[in-house]
Amino acid sequence: MPAAGYNMRLAELIYSAFPCVGLPISAHPPSNYCCICTFPIDTLDHHSLTVNLTDPVFRGRYHGRKKHQDDFAHMLVRSKRAGVASMIITGGSLSESKQALNLAKEHNLYATIGCHPTRSGEFEKDPSGYFQALDELIGANLSGPGRAVAVGECGLDYDRTHFASTVVQQRHFRSQLALAKKYHLPLFLHSRAAHGDFVQILREEGFGEDGGRAVGGRGGVVHSFTGPPQDAIDYINMGFHVSVNGCSLKTEENLAAVKVIVPRRIMFETDAPWCSMTSTHASRKHIDSLPADLRELFLPRAVRAEAFVPGQPVKGRNEPNAVGGVAWVVHKVKEVPFEEIVEQGWRNTVELFGLRELADDPSREA
Repeated sequence: MPAAGYNMRLAELIYSAFPCVGLPISAHPPSNYCCICTFPIDTLDHHSLTVNLTDPVFRGRYHGRKKHQDDFAHMLVRSKRAGVASMIITGGSLSESKQALNLAKEHNLYATIGCHPTRSGEFEKDPSGYFQALDELIGANLSGPGRAVAVGECGLDYDRTHFASTVVQQRHFRSQLALAKKYHLPLFLHSRAAHGDFVQILREEGFGEDGGRAVGGRGGVVHSFTGPPQDAIDYINMGFHVSVNGCSLKTEENLAAVKVIVPRRIMFETDAPWCSMTSTHASRKHIDSLPADLRELFLPRAVRAEAFVPGQPVKGRNEPNAVGGVAWVVHKVKEVPFEEIVEQGWRNTVELFGLRELADDPSREA
């Protein structure tokens, strides 16, 4: 049931490799971006940009070991109760992109198709064949329920070059940019400790202005942003959106970076089951101001996996419903009304990913 006095909707994006983006929820479940509990909100949309729904922990398996029963369905119920109406499941490799599409079609969600930089070594066995397979997968899934709405997760990750060298990552980042141009799809981007090369490659491939629209691109979002303020400014000036989650709110420097992200370019995510907000993070002081009814929706009490109780979340495992907590922290940091930042994030998601049917959904009317 929605919190008393609230009538909200939420959007959450999910990634098969592991992120997740959001869509509006039905008229009654409160949204992951909620309003201040001192007054009612007629319509409130919230979206989260990253959840790893294909991760086995949502099926009760941790590091290859079964600890509890499959609670995927319970997780979806909690998400809907918190306002998550739909999700975008992202692909982290060719095989995971196929899984993302299957899951999206099964649950009437959306998907992205691409290869994460740490998985880009998969291209190397047969570069042209792997590229062609991604190309054909995108081309065959551009319309209808469960369709592909972005290319990615792609980019550069220099923190984990033991999985794929910088040269390999750069080569296959460029190839996926070509797919975004060909199909006029937005990019779902990843950058870790690689800002200089990341920005240079985007500029060299025509994405330096207006999100690459002059060369066939359609913008995109840099997800799970943890960089300094200037990095966010660079992305925004290039025409990209910036998405934040719990990992984006760990330190005071992180919070300073969030402050420079203009509302028309911000998105929210959880990157579940990772990137939880914890008691040691700078976000804690803002989470402490979350009204009790919203806390129960966004950050309900969890139990250890070994003491699993059906219907309750698992301690240490982030879930899509937590996107409301992320939005709450951003609202406090930016000193922007909660409902206003939520509505803007919703609009950004629908517009960037072309989710017109959600914008036209009559259930969004109060």
